[in-house]
Amino acid sequence: MTDAGARQVDWLHIARETADDLATDAVEREQAGRAPLDEVARLRESGLLTLMAPAELGGGGGDWRTACAVVRTVAAADGAIGHLLGNHYFLSSSARFFTTPTRAACIERDATVGQWCWGGGIASHEPPLVLTPAADGYLLDGYQRYATGVGIADRLVVRAAHYGTGEPLAVLVDPTHPGVVSGISGDTFGQRLAAGGAVEFGSVPVAADDVLGTLSPDEGVLSPFASLAVPTARLVSAQFCLGIAEGLLAEVHEHGRAVRSPWQPFSAEPWPDRPPQDPYTLAVYGELAVTARAASALADQAVEALLRGLAQGDDLDDEESAETAVLASVAEAAASRAAQEITTRALDVIGADAASVRHGLDRFWRDARTHTLREPTAPRLREIGDYFLNGTHPSFTLPA
Repeated sequence: MTDAGARQVDWLHIARETADDLATDAVEREQAGRAPLDEVARLRESGLLTLMAPAELGGGGGDWRTACAVVRTVAAADGAIGHLLGNHYFLSSSARFFTTPTRAACIERDATVGQWCWGGGIASHEPPLVLTPAADGYLLDGYQRYATGVGIADRLVVRAAHYGTGEPLAVLVDPTHPGVVSGISGDTFGQRLAAGGAVEFGSVPVAADDVLGTLSPDEGVLSPFASLAVPTARLVSAQFCLGIAEGLLAEVHEHGRAVRSPWQPFSAEPWPDRPPQDPYTLAVYGELAVTARAASALADQAVEALLRGLAQGDDLDDEESAETAVLASVAEAAASRAAQEITTRALDVIGADAASVRHGLDRFWRDARTHTLREPTAPRLREIGDYFLNGTHPSFTLPA
């Protein structure tokens, strides 16, 4: 086995151990809804926070295939923490897309040494903050409606418009500055442990080096390689959705084998040696398993395309970048639909007992629905159709 293969096996093993640890008290922690300081400490102790940092800088040297598998594994056990970790991986790697290799290496070295947990968000639909030139850099002002991890992050990456030109920029911010006020109106019904919410910036100083680069969607501004930021983020979204779907199917598998089918007529006869093989139960579980596996296969295909694109670097052309973006959008749309369908229908296998608060099965639906409300599939489907019918390249639109 190669060194890369050994690292991958080790990280997946660590992810499964971490997921098992999170699963033991997932229901209680989700219902309490406290800031996930302990959960982030578990991720930090496991080494998963530095998985994506280059090995030569002290990190895990993992690639996006490994990171996606880790996000999916953790999300299956605890959706909010999986979402938090996926956003951390994307935001901690964002400098690779938007700034120079030298500056990106410097940021990743500092992040690895400090074991930073990253938060924020550079979604295209967020109204941008305002970045005003100052004597020794810039000042950041404004209000962001929602960002993941703002309550516990060591660093934030946010979207800001340059005052005067309006150019959208990716900006690195230290959230410990007193001008950063986070956690405003973070009252969503799902993803309670993602430490998400609104964040306000008041005259927060930003060094020139911490302006990572442009997020302009205008044609020709970003290189094909930088444009891979979009499919990267979309695949993180897809893995989160798949993790949620697979996590609930696993729960239903355990509960469904232990309870009487909701469609089976009551009988005073003793139970047979195994749970009833009700045909309706089997059909529902079979349909949902097909849905999950089909979405998984599309996600795997898109991840491989992303890895090929990243390996090409500056040699990547516009058409290859667009094809990768479309494959990622297809995967995200399929995973989103799978998560919504599975978290709605899978509970039918258990029946009325699934409504019990002690099982906490509703958290899967709430986590998935919170995410899919922020990331609807309709715009992705329009872009996919426009590409296949007209050859139109998808726009540079970063997800939540």
